Amino acid sequence: MNSRQARWAPDDLGGAVPLTRPVRRVVSLVPSLTESVALTCPEILVGATEWCTHPADLEVERVRGTKNPNTRRIVELAPDVVLCNQEENRRIDVDRLRAAGIPVWVTKIRSVDESITALTRMFTVALGIDRPGWLCEAEKVWAAPPPAVVRNAVIPIWRNPWMVVGRDTFTADLATRLGLRLVHATGPDRYPRVSADELTRGFDLAVLPDEPYVFTETDGPDAFPGLPVALVQGRDLTWYGPSLITARATLTAQLAAAVIR
Repeated sequence: MNSRQARWAPDDLGGAVPLTRPVRRVVSLVPSLTESVALTCPEILVGATEWCTHPADLEVERVRGTKNPNTRRIVELAPDVVLCNQEENRRIDVDRLRAAGIPVWVTKIRSVDESITALTRMFTVALGIDRPGWLCEAEKVWAAPPPAVVRNAVIPIWRNPWMVVGRDTFTADLATRLGLRLVHATGPDRYPRVSADELTRGFDLAVLPDEPYVFTETDGPDAFPGLPVALVQGRDLTWYGPSLITARATLTAQLAAAVIR
């Protein structure tokens, strides 16, 4: 860590993080957080993962992936803070960075409301800047009530084996706000594995994102013959950054089109 005086503040998990002012160098290990910082204060972003695909013209050093970051190189980059997420990053990598003297801010996001709160704290507490206008706009977009019509749905995230979105996840909460009732969100698992028979039972609509598994017109819909299928961008369904501004309208239109096909 550099020689500037630090103040301590708790991240979303309650861990005490030493934060310097002003923040000049940031490494983000979460695509949603990378896009958020790149849109708001791009001059401080010095490193990101290979999965950080937005914005498309992002030019920062890549430090491998979310689950296997190059911790040695991150330390060499001497960031004032590294941005992580409880679900997307491994605790062992957080611990290694902290042991090397690098401040790590860990976010916890399992709902749309938590995303607004966590991003607000990330900017105002961890980075020491004002809450960005786009975040205020996103909050207004998702404050609207869900539609009256509720459809039973399944959201696969992997194939062979089939894995689907379950309870207590950001995507499940977002889906509820779109008028979807996830048929696999009643069990104990957040991302349950299901059999082919369980996959196609008890729903009105299948929603297939293009990440983490890349579902396409020729890979995915074949598992749901004769049933409505919506192919959507994973960024709209699972990311909690600037995409929140447009995701609601985009997904609503795509879901409606799939049902009336």
